[in-house]
This record gives sequence, C-alpha cells and structure tokens, in this order.
Amino acid sequence: MIPPSNPEHGFTLAVIETGLTFVAIAMAFCWPRLGSRQFTWIESTLKRVALRKHLAVALSGLTVLVLRVALLPLFPIPLPFIHDDFSFLLAADTFASGRLTNPTPLMWTHFESFHITMFPTYMSMYFPAQGLLLAAGKVFLGHPWFGILIVDALMCSALCWMLQAWLPPTWAFLGAMLAVLRLGLFSYWINTYIGGGFIAALGGALVLGALPRLMRGVQLRYGLLMAVGIVLLATSRPYEGLLLCLPVAAYLGHWLLSGTNRPTPARLFRCAALPLLLVISAGAWMAYYDYRVFGKPLTLPYTINRATYAVAPYYVWQSPRPEPVYRHAVMRDFYAQDEYKLYKDIHKPMAYLPLTIMKASSGILLFAGFVLTIPLIMVRRVLMDRRVRFLVICVFVLMAGMAIEIFLIPHYLAPFTAAFYALGLQAMRHLRVWRPGGQPVGLAWVRFAVVLCCAMGVLRVSAKPLHIVVPQWPVSEWAGMWYGPDHYGTERAQIEDKLEHLPGKQVVVVRYSTEHNSLEEWVYNSPDIDNSKVIWAREMDLAENGRLLEYYSDRNVWLVQPDSQQEKLSSYSMPKR
Repeated sequence: MIPPSNPEHGFTLAVIETGLTFVAIAMAFCWPRLGSRQFTWIESTLKRVALRKHLAVALSGLTVLVLRVALLPLFPIPLPFIHDDFSFLLAADTFASGRLTNPTPLMWTHFESFHITMFPTYMSMYFPAQGLLLAAGKVFLGHPWFGILIVDALMCSALCWMLQAWLPPTWAFLGAMLAVLRLGLFSYWINTYIGGGFIAALGGALVLGALPRLMRGVQLRYGLLMAVGIVLLATSRPYEGLLLCLPVAAYLGHWLLSGTNRPTPARLFRCAALPLLLVISAGAWMAYYDYRVFGKPLTLPYTINRATYAVAPYYVWQSPRPEPVYRHAVMRDFYAQDEYKLYKDIHKPMAYLPLTIMKASSGILLFAGFVLTIPLIMVRRVLMDRRVRFLVICVFVLMAGMAIEIFLIPHYLAPFTAAFYALGLQAMRHLRVWRPGGQPVGLAWVRFAVVLCCAMGVLRVSAKPLHIVVPQWPVSEWAGMWYGPDHYGTERAQIEDKLEHLPGKQVVVVRYSTEHNSLEEWVYNSPDIDNSKVIWAREMDLAENGRLLEYYSDRNVWLVQPDSQQEKLSSYSMPKR
C-alpha cells in the first residue's frame, strides 16, 4: 500500500505550480496587456452565463459531475487505504443493511482497529453524516463513492449560490469553477472516503448563503436551507460547525433586536417554526443514534474510542490520558507514540507557533494552492471591506478555535469553505484594479492566475505520462495539496478479491513487522463479521490465536504479511512455542 518515496525522478506538481506562479507574476509586470482582447471576449461570454444565476448554479454542479466521471479511466473509483476510509465504509455498510450499529463480535480482540468502537457496540467512531452519504451511494447508485460525487456537485452548486449573495454574479461563478478544479476533481475529498469535507462545506455554504437572503426578506425557504446546513454541520463536523454558527447566530440576533427590515413576530414565527423543528428533530435523532451506538444519548461519537485507546487529548489545555493496555503493538505505535509526540511537540514553548502556522498552511494549500495565495497581498483591503466584514469575523472565530486544537487535517476547515472562497475572491477583486505605474498589472495577474489553475488541472491529469511526481503517501504529503492522492490500496484489495473467489470461507491472519507503519492498516471487516466470506484478524499470542482458529474451524486460514518483500499471502500455520 505504501509506494516508494520517490517513484519517479522529476519535478513535483507543487514545484511546477510555484515556478509557474512566479513566471505569471513576472509576465503580469512585464506584459500586463498580453492577450487582453482574448481575455475580454472570454470574460464577456462567461458573464452572460453568470448573470443567469440559476443556470450558473446548475452548471457549477454539472461541470464537476461530467468532468469527474469522464476522468474515471485515469482516476478510478478510489480504494479504501487509510484508517478513516475503512471506518466510514463500516458505517456505510451498517446503514445500508438497515441497522444503526452492530453487536460486538465474540473474537473482537482480533478485530480491533483504528477509529472503530468495539464496545458497547461495533461501529465507526465518527459522526454519522458521511456514513449515511456513503450508504445512500451504495444503495441507490451501486457504490458508496457515488454518494461523495453527488454531494461534491451539490457543494459546488451551493458555493456558487452562496457567493451570489455576497459578491457580483460573475465572481460567484468564477469562485465555483475554481472550487470545481481545486476541490471537486482532484483533492483527497473526492479521492478518498475520509472526513466528510463536501458535506461540511455544503452545510457551511447553505448557512452563509441563506444568512444575507434572510436579512433582506424573511422567507421560509431560506430558513429551511439554513436549517439543513446546520444539520449537515452538526452531523459531520460539529465543532467547526459550531464555530461557524456562533457568529451567524449572533449576527441574526443583533439584526432581530436592532436591525432594519425586521420581520413582525407573526411572520418570524411562520418562517422559523419549521426550520427550528427540523433542527430539533435532527438533534433528537442524533441523541437516539448515540444511545443505540454508544449506550447513552449524551455520549457523543469519538468519546468512547478516544477514552479506550488515545493518550493525547484534542485540545491544548487538556492533560494526556494514562496509557491504556494495548493488545496490539501497531495501535500503541499510533496512539501512544505518533499522536502523543505531536501533543508533546505542540506544548514546547518554541514549537507551538511554528506548528500552528504549519497547520494553517496545510489548509491554505488545499483551498488556494500557491497560485491563489498571491491575491492575499490585498488582505489589508479585504479586512477593511464592509461587504465581507462578517465573513472576516467568521474566519477569526475559526482561527481562535483551531489554535486550541492539537490536530488539524484540512477537511476540519470544510465548514468555512464558502467563507474562504468569498474572501479570496474579494482579494482578487481588489487586486484586479491595482495599477502600479498606471499599468493593469493586477488585472493581468488575476487573468493569468485563472489560466494557471486550468493549466495545473491539465498537468494533474497528464502527470503520469509526463513523469511528473504526484503527491505521495502518507497523508501529510498530499492532504494539504489540492492535487489529491494517487490510487492506493491495491495490494489489500487484490488479496481480498483473490480470497473472495476461492471456494469456502476464509480467515486472514495479519502479521506486521517491527518496522510497520501504523498508518498502513489492513485489519478491517464488514459489519457482520461471522458471516463474511473473508475475515481479517490480527495475529496475537498462541492462546488467542488458538481460540480464533478453533472458533473459525470451518474456514481456510491464511497469513498475510504486508511488510514482506516476497509473497505476502501464504497458508497459515501456528507458530511453535
């Protein structure tokens, strides 16, 4: 599953993007009127589309659908290969079977794995939105990944709709098309099963898109769209969703108490009752879900799993937990060494600020890359801009919330996707009118930047034939880049497929070497383990292995050694004492 660290010699996509960015800047200063006539014609054509707002919203979603499906021969449906992938797919298979959770299997100690809760029930530790989405894709479209693709398209459409409420329609359409390129086609949001980035981004776009429309004229449809956004945030990324909803609630409250164009109490009740009922109903369902899966209605996802396995807490002010008794060395490596090391590092006086900047940088690289960070030279003007002042406040609230977290992967920031794009586009609008020495340098740079984004999309598609190095595993090397991961997980999938086609039922005993990478996990199973064709189990001591083989005495038993350079699959025989 782990490719060589340097599979090819050549420039990386990040190096190419950085180099082309500097070339484009130089061209903007040296030849600011280059291609002016052609750019003007293109912009006028796109403007006619953008002014038809409903068409622009629809095209934003349809574009990502058509292009991503067209790219399937080059970028096939992803295979699960990281911890979160398997955890979310467990949730998807459980929901698709009509259950909220699964009973703890008798041989559970052999099936323990990352981000999965074994007690009081056997289920993913995560909030349910991503699992429900994947289940819908599996049930209605034949594969879980298609659920992600549909929400990808909905997110791009909702982003365009949100931006239309804050910016001129041409800029809203441009922002949605940039999101199609940078998030919709190549990012790890669409090329893994991890995190629910599109769900949270969709929820954030609905909330921020409904807000100004509600304040211009209270209508039930906008209240319902905001409520749907709140529910999506609460069931996917609730902490970051709360960071977004708090300033929104404060802004709405201030408007209702002292703003102009306030609705009458009767009209407010008619328009707010149903959205509030929707949010309350979702909260009640979430409490029932927590009760069924984790034993109590107020025991939230994550809680039991982290209490069982983790040493490092989530927030900087919290103390580490006592190290639990681990039954498997690979799980100790991940929780008590890898995670705990970051906790210790971030508490060093001279390390907190650099690590926090690194976390922020990973988010910037995902949403903007290198080419779209240049407009941030206009950040002072954006901060003073009344049009987007509220969105600036939202981002400051996010920064405060992220500063107290230990861990950050870019999809944690997904609820603020629409705010990021609105502020970035506003910076581009200010840059566009920048004329040093009376020359349209800013205008040229904005045009060149958009062309460069399109060119980078073409290069990403052509990376392999051009021998361009694509981002590599593990996660840290591609999660912060919009290029996304390559096609991983093939070795495990090939072995599982081979065993699926053998007669009889199979048990796979997984044995890792002492140098095994804890991020590369093979032991994951379906919801109904005992009735699965292939069962993946961890090798333990002789007594536990004997119990496993006795319990599954009707199955063929295989040994898989993922770290072996030779044959990874062989018949299993009990080690001698």
